[in-house]
Amino acid sequence: MGGSPVRWELGVMTLLPARVRVPAVAAPVLLFLYGVLRLVDGLDGAHGPGLAWNLGHSLFFAGLVSFGVLIVGLRRLVPDRPPWVRRVADVSVAAGLFGVGCFLWVTLCDLFPELDETAPLPAPLKIVGPLAFPLGLVALLVIPATMRPRRLRADGPLLVLAGFAIFTADLDLFPVGALFLLAGLAPLARPALFNRRSTPGDATVSRTSGEPRSGDRTPRP
Repeated sequence: MGGSPVRWELGVMTLLPARVRVPAVAAPVLLFLYGVLRLVDGLDGAHGPGLAWNLGHSLFFAGLVSFGVLIVGLRRLVPDRPPWVRRVADVSVAAGLFGVGCFLWVTLCDLFPELDETAPLPAPLKIVGPLAFPLGLVALLVIPATMRPRRLRADGPLLVLAGFAIFTADLDLFPVGALFLLAGLAPLARPALFNRRSTPGDATVSRTSGEPRSGDRTPRP
């Protein structure tokens, strides 16, 4: 029966765009590689300019850009009601992007010492930036993980927070912290997330296209 609808049963799905799926994996992987290269760079007892240093910081810079893209993308997973949730999400996006910007500035100064001499990051921002970035990101994960309909796993924000705590405790454990971030963000790499039980009136998927839309349900056996 070509063209007849196929019903789906397991739950309504939130279709995630590539700007969420790709950086959710790319960002922690890039930070993991940076952490490994940082360890390699320190084998001689010092960290400084060289192949491992420059390559590692370049990967770190790319990872930060990926986190910026992810922060903007996560805003779409936050419901607009009630209004206070929207305001919290907007503040979280601003804080997260501000923190990412501070880290990018410091990373550029590490790559180009002359920039650090002429335009160093102001001391207050060196304190505020490292706090704003993880707090903004975690807040954007907590909201869709705790509100109904739930769109993220509840343990995701905890794993991400644990990863940042590991970074703070010991930079030599950077690869371990990055793996915690990857574990917390990896579910976002799936094309779709189930967020609630479906009802008989939910949307369907066409046999001809074979592509589920938001609200589609798993086909009956």
